[in-house]
Amino acid sequence: MSGEEEENAAELKIGEEFLKAKCLMNCEVALILEHKYEQLQQMSDDPMNQVSQVFEKSLQYVKRFSRYKNPDAVRQVREILSRYQLAEFELCVLGNLCPETVEEAIAMVPSIKTKGRAHDDDAIEKMLNDLSLIKKFE
Repeated sequence: MSGEEEENAAELKIGEEFLKAKCLMNCEVALILEHKYEQLQQMSDDPMNQVSQVFEKSLQYVKRFSRYKNPDAVRQVREILSRYQLAEFELCVLGNLCPETVEEAIAMVPSIKTKGRAHDDDAIEKMLNDLSLIKKFE
């Protein structure tokens, strides 16, 4: 075994490259792909030969698994989760999976409960309540 630490997402040991990377939630990817799809529709003369099958399948996938559809709601979700000083990875997992309880959130993203972080159960509960309000009024 080398001198490098083993990666472990539960402890937020996911590698320097990934910690610095900008992650997107499914709903954000859906907005980007929908915009690109509209651009391709407008530019193409032949409506049958506009986008690849991979592009269409990718768009279908992110639309199916997006918890938020409204662009304003998508922006609000990122803003709310960003307030809690989460790593991008944590933010996207919580934004994609939308846990309903503190226990679910910790099970999905155990690193939010690690030592030295200010995410006690009350803070996590507040974060989840804020997200559920967005979903409720979307």
